[in-house]
Amino acid sequence: MEFTAQQIADFLKGSVVGDPATKVNNFSRIEEGLPGTITFLANPKYEHFIYETKASIVLVNRDYTPSSTIEPTLIKVANAYASLAMLLNLVEQTKSRKHGIDPSAFIAETASTGENCYIGTFAYIGENTVTGNNCLIYPHAYIGDNVRIGDNTIVYPHVTVYEGCIIGSNCIIHAGAVIGADGFGFAPEDGEFKKIAQIGNVILEDNVEIGANTTVDRAVMGSTIIHQGVKLDNLIQIAHNVEIGKNTVMASQVGIAGSTKIGANCMLGGQVGISGHLTIGDNAQFGAQSGIISNIKANARLMGTPPIPLRNYMRSSIIFEKLPEIYRTLDRLQKEVEELKKNKQ
Repeated sequence: MEFTAQQIADFLKGSVVGDPATKVNNFSRIEEGLPGTITFLANPKYEHFIYETKASIVLVNRDYTPSSTIEPTLIKVANAYASLAMLLNLVEQTKSRKHGIDPSAFIAETASTGENCYIGTFAYIGENTVTGNNCLIYPHAYIGDNVRIGDNTIVYPHVTVYEGCIIGSNCIIHAGAVIGADGFGFAPEDGEFKKIAQIGNVILEDNVEIGANTTVDRAVMGSTIIHQGVKLDNLIQIAHNVEIGKNTVMASQVGIAGSTKIGANCMLGGQVGISGHLTIGDNAQFGAQSGIISNIKANARLMGTPPIPLRNYMRSSIIFEKLPEIYRTLDRLQKEVEELKKNKQ
């Protein structure tokens, strides 16, 4: 499909700077822009690409003012990145949707599936499981007994949802994710570790997205809860009885130990590790590879192990590579001071 700059601007409630009749039929990154594509500029450090890009249209923030001549047509919007997301979602919605139940899928007699669902090749849906309307269950997905899935949820291939778990509406669970495996619970007895039965479940509320090969363990008792709007990247481990507040986001390889409570609207960079039985306040942000070993107040911005305020960490990181030189200087000064003391005597 082809759209003009004016049509796109009208959809995004933006304004055109340049030729409103400019047409595009695809997307591109600004550094790899091609004629006939639309791209965007949101991060100032990429601004130099806008003067070189061959893309036909560039989305920019409303307050953007170029410092040199620009060839592409600009569309000024309130938020270039959010506007790009709107366009990409619009394109996604135009894609053909899979439908129907494949003859090779297994659906237990006591299971209930909603209207207009797709259930793919060799998918398994267990006893007393209920799926809502417009769900997509891709091939080789396993949905255990007594599971509840809301409307419009997508379960990609090779996802495993253990018995008794509850998944809300408009959720996306990517390939290979495991929802509801046993938590890591063992008790030392007579020189060995005896397994503690994990009899709880996992609850994913509405609009949650779980990345590929991410695992969310079931609770020992009660529920591991992922609240509304949470987005988890690939390869994340969420342990038993963890609770994650709404709209919190986590990058790849984060690990959360058991019974930790994370607030709403938090942001965790890649490979952040959080110890068990902690409380993390709302709006907390942790830089990549931070190690959290104590409770954290709301609105904290931390980095490091143990974490320190982000600004202090950035300043300290400049000193890290100078430590050998600083040590040599300190050692020399110490020797000079000792020599001066001897001379005074």
